[in-house]
Amino acid sequence: MITLKSEREIEKMAESGAVLAGVHKGLQKLIKPGLDTWEIEEFANKYITDHGAIPSEKGFDGYKFGTCISINDEVAHGIPRKGLKLKSGDIVKVDMCVNKDGFESDSCWTYAVGKISPEAQKLMEVTKASLYKGIQQAQVGNRLGDIGYAIQHYVEDENHMGDVRELIGHGIQPTIHEEPAVPAYGEKGRGLRLRPGMTITIEPMVTLGTWKIKDRFDAKDDWTYYVTEDGSLSAQYEHTLAITEDGPKILTSQDPEEDAWYLKD
Repeated sequence: MITLKSEREIEKMAESGAVLAGVHKGLQKLIKPGLDTWEIEEFANKYITDHGAIPSEKGFDGYKFGTCISINDEVAHGIPRKGLKLKSGDIVKVDMCVNKDGFESDSCWTYAVGKISPEAQKLMEVTKASLYKGIQQAQVGNRLGDIGYAIQHYVEDENHMGDVRELIGHGIQPTIHEEPAVPAYGEKGRGLRLRPGMTITIEPMVTLGTWKIKDRFDAKDDWTYYVTEDGSLSAQYEHTLAITEDGPKILTSQDPEEDAWYLKD
């Protein structure tokens, strides 16, 4: 079931999103070579609770942590691991959800650790730009396929990178995973028509190689997560947004001026 949100509900989701954006802005300063991934988990949980909110991934479907932390070829759902330290040249994705006063937000960002390769930098740039290509299409009257097509065309046709299919965006509120499914691939003019009040996430995951992924089981932590099938690097960027008559409203914005720059064309 898809629920259409009122202006008040969207504003409350934006308050939740502001807390989440604050975590990401803090991570920009925190993440560096030698940092233990558990320190990311601790920082995020403390920041969220200090701002009167809850890390809502914790407890969702039995998940034990407030963050998902995926490194290099890990596409998604990596966990914070004590003793696993970041190295110069790594790229790390930090994905999390926040509940503030009953209102959800969800965002993932990719961070460079120390000096990274030109290929990794290009991957991050393309993935981030593809997110905004999708957001540009999140207009009343457009269809979900318009979002997916814009991302896929930019990633695959223009930049010859892999556009992951198996993991996709979704509706959000009142829980962190709601209808509809929001793929980062698709056909123009196909899929559900977008209506004012819909709240969704757009979250392209892009690789330097194949778009195909596989499971990896970590016996030490008794956890299964997703990695690229060919071992290539992967990046992810995600925003929560609302569909409004005035265009897409980003609810997890870290920098409105940067958002405007990406959305200008």
